Amino acid sequence: MTKQDLRFTKSHEWLKVEGTEALIGLTDYAQGELGDIVFVELPAEGTHVSAGDVLTTVESVKSVSEVYAPVAGDVVDVNAALEDSPDLINSDPYGDGWMVRVKLEDMSSLDGLMTADAYEEHTKG
Repeated sequence: MTKQDLRFTKSHEWLKVEGTEALIGLTDYAQGELGDIVFVELPAEGTHVSAGDVLTTVESVKSVSEVYAPVAGDVVDVNAALEDSPDLINSDPYGDGWMVRVKLEDMSSLDGLMTADAYEEHTKG
């Protein structure tokens, strides 16, 4: 997956659309700012989230941070590997460090998300 395939939020989440579902994770920029991630609290499968809701919580050596749902939908899968290896978010944020898979409620909700180029501009500020 390349960053050009992804959409981004101002709060540093990424998502990759796969049909009617989306993988969601924390951006490389965000994991770099947080430092070493030592714990991830994942939602239960079947949880319904609205855009802007707290999706997960990550704990790093620096702080505890909330990760927000960029879109509305139902959690259909979580990355259980993060329970034993939360550092996957640091080492591979756009690959093995994905957090949840959500079944999208409304495809038009993707329209408000940033492209990779727009996100890069956002993080320069």
